[in-house]
Amino acid sequence: MIRHEDIQQYVSTKPGFEVKTPFDPDLPVLYVGSKMFAILGMTEGEESVSLKCDPEEAFMLRQQYPGVVLPGYHLNKRHWNTVRLTGVVPDEELWKMVDDSYMLVYSKLPKKERDAIT
Repeated sequence: MIRHEDIQQYVSTKPGFEVKTPFDPDLPVLYVGSKMFAILGMTEGEESVSLKCDPEEAFMLRQQYPGVVLPGYHLNKRHWNTVRLTGVVPDEELWKMVDDSYMLVYSKLPKKERDAIT
């Protein structure tokens, strides 16, 4: 089962990656450049990760994993999902969701910022 530290280690080699705590010292936020792409939090006492997502994909994932993939907590629910790290979502699917979030946010960075990262 994937945990917070696994996610941080996985993304630590991605270009432009940085961890910040803008909301709470116990709430790590993962950034690519100046934009966040993941928030490592807790949902109902369990580790969770909130990830940016294509709106159609976000809806489909919520239907596929009810009660585990939820609308983004305190985020734009159309563009963010919160995934409870319970092991229900297969590891491969979760890694794809992390990669998709990173790439979605990276692709929306200003060109000058993207160029500085790569």
